[in-house]
Amino acid sequence: MSDTVLEQTTSLQSPRTTVKRLAKRAAYDRNTINAILDEALICHVGFVVDGAPVVIPTIHTRVGDTLYFHGSAASRMLRSLREDVDACVTVTILDGLVMARSAFHHSMNYRSVVVLGKGREVVDRDEKLRVLDALVEHVCAGRSRDVRPPNEAELRQTLVLAIPLAEASAKIRTGPPIDDEDDYALPIWAGIIPLSLTPAAPIDDERLVAGVATPEYAARYKR
Repeated sequence: MSDTVLEQTTSLQSPRTTVKRLAKRAAYDRNTINAILDEALICHVGFVVDGAPVVIPTIHTRVGDTLYFHGSAASRMLRSLREDVDACVTVTILDGLVMARSAFHHSMNYRSVVVLGKGREVVDRDEKLRVLDALVEHVCAGRSRDVRPPNEAELRQTLVLAIPLAEASAKIRTGPPIDDEDDYALPIWAGIIPLSLTPAAPIDDERLVAGVATPEYAARYKR
């Protein structure tokens, strides 16, 4: 079986990731989950430290069937994640506001993913460098080949964690508002207000070396 077919048929569903509320919106195939993770810019990592819940927003990247994120090596909270602690990672992409005729049925069109697993600290230097390159590429494809790579001091200051993509679910809403049948006759506007992340023109840093042109990946940035 080819890798592509395997990805399409692999389910990341588990008892913990099975969606119960509006289950028809759920998806568990690896391709759907990967696509959402790859498009989203920010994830939120939730875990428990000293009996208290903590949620940290951070940048993530996916390499194969592993999800990576990073932070300061001085972070007590992030250091606790490498100690066999359960984590919950979420991402959400907002696609539109769904305006119904009734206040009750207003909603949003979205794509979201929940990943459950235990964190592993990336200690191998080569893997760590590859992941840090991948994080840059996740934010802006093509950027990693231009920038100065991290030096040894910066590597020591950075903690990289990995969570296997073994337990996950996606939840997706698309389409128009769904009103009560009697409300469709009301003279109230209803529909979708589409939303998207739209980059503006790049702004040069004021200390940019003279003659350095704006690279194509910045001038034509897109997710």
